[in-house]
Amino acid sequence: MENASMRATLLAGVASFCLAIPALAQEQVGTDTGTLDKASAEKLFPAKRAYSPYAGREFPTRPYFGDTHLHTAFSFDAGAFGARLNPDDAYRFAKGEQVTASSGQPAKLSRPLDFLVVTDHSDNMGFFPDLLAGKPNIMADPTGRKWHDMIMGGQGADAAIEIIVAFSQGKFPKPLLYSPESDAYRSTWQEIIKAAEEANDPGRFTAMIGYEWTSNTGGNNLQRNVIFRDNGDKASQVVPYVVLKPFGSDDPRDLWKWMAAYEEKTGGHVLAIAHNGNLSNGRMFPIIEPGTGKPIDREYAETRAKWERLYEATQIKGDGEAHPYLSPNDEFANFERWDKGNLDLSELKKAEMLQHEYARSALKLGLKLESELGVNPYKFGMVGSTDSHTGLAAIEEDNYFGKTSAMEPNAERTSTPFVKTDKATIYEWETSAAGYAAVWATENTRESLFDAMERRETYATTGSRMLVRFFGGFEFEEADAQTRSPAIAGYTKGVPMGGDLGPAPEGKAPTFLVAALKDPIGANLDRYQIVKGWVDAQGAVQEKVYDVAWSGDRKPGTDGTLPPVGSTVDVANANWTNTVD
Repeated sequence: MENASMRATLLAGVASFCLAIPALAQEQVGTDTGTLDKASAEKLFPAKRAYSPYAGREFPTRPYFGDTHLHTAFSFDAGAFGARLNPDDAYRFAKGEQVTASSGQPAKLSRPLDFLVVTDHSDNMGFFPDLLAGKPNIMADPTGRKWHDMIMGGQGADAAIEIIVAFSQGKFPKPLLYSPESDAYRSTWQEIIKAAEEANDPGRFTAMIGYEWTSNTGGNNLQRNVIFRDNGDKASQVVPYVVLKPFGSDDPRDLWKWMAAYEEKTGGHVLAIAHNGNLSNGRMFPIIEPGTGKPIDREYAETRAKWERLYEATQIKGDGEAHPYLSPNDEFANFERWDKGNLDLSELKKAEMLQHEYARSALKLGLKLESELGVNPYKFGMVGSTDSHTGLAAIEEDNYFGKTSAMEPNAERTSTPFVKTDKATIYEWETSAAGYAAVWATENTRESLFDAMERRETYATTGSRMLVRFFGGFEFEEADAQTRSPAIAGYTKGVPMGGDLGPAPEGKAPTFLVAALKDPIGANLDRYQIVKGWVDAQGAVQEKVYDVAWSGDRKPGTDGTLPPVGSTVDVANANWTNTVD
């Protein structure tokens, strides 16, 4: 069954305004446009709302579903693992067209996506397509020619391993390195921009420009996807920021400086979305800044809060919202857990790392840091995305094309190791068929989607396109939840998901308005939960899970626990029936 859970922590903010209106001593006033009396004015400004409930509506009326994290053959590792689809192919697939996957199989989505961001890795971007094509700059180097001939001669797997090892160990031939200053790299970036520009169809499908900054020093994941609000005229004025020195850095602070420089140079706008804190081994949401040994300071908190408005909370490499060690009273905290070690399993996980890896814990740590620094660095909304390295944003359970092209549907993929070291093994069956980003934008355009991301009016799903509304305020009534359009009350009486709820009026406590609808072709919903996080009087972080609404006639037990909804999953045949209400 599907579990619709809205994980929210509301943080206090203050907004104030003053209006000074002079009193009118007379019933009518004269101006150079004539005389205005009270009766005439009342006709111009009717007290009643218009008959049509949709007239004048300016708030978002539907979520847009998409993927903010997809790789194609232009990514160095994706190409090594067999990806042959390029950004053009990725956009065609996302729009609902049938394409031929790298494994030769036909592939098509059940429904088109509303938007897509191709985020190929910034380092060595575009190398593999040129290697396969035998470009002159590749064939002129003896090692490049050797790798090309190995692939063409049926030794592609051996060549891929050699290439990955050479790059990760810093032994990659310099003449073959696609650095940001090289013509080959710049040409690749222009191809990526061109593909997005051609695929973009405002109002129908949005292709946003982006890339992934791939900080992974020591196998500890600190990667971010950088997304542009802008069109190609601005994005083409720069090249992506890389990790490889001397051209770039593995420090997030340096990425934020690059983002600031981009905005200053072009007048454009960018944001960064971090992901897979579960593979960072305690470095994603730090109290002590990695590499410095010092507590994070106010500058770090302010800068991170400015650039990182969202966090990718679920994807193929595991769910990153909660962990049972951190949330022992949450029966769903064990969902799609990846906690064996860091990204390459070179270092195993330790319990003390976990609080700095998961989104729910980070929201609570942010509250604690705000009380100390005056700024909350971890005040983010959430999205899901795929991190697929196939060029295919295909993560429905019955249409899952895997993490890499080597994992595309085949009889052996459930038993094949995905990552294997002498310390641990993660098998391909442990990857998650997840996820998508849901964005409450006013229209399907780059600008509107980006602005909704900036204000954090988003949520994450593992692939189901359920509709979720969440509002906070002080004036909500029971009747507001019983209307066909709860959003009218939500936006007029409160703030939506991602917003700041101001100080409570005297004698009032916050109230919340929630609503959810199942995916029309998905499973029935189990329940709607709210997770409250706070810092107590002693400075310790706390949390409590509330079951707000649920299906059927179940009743909570004496301990407050709601009975399970039941399951119709047929594990032996990998099937299910949607017969539980």
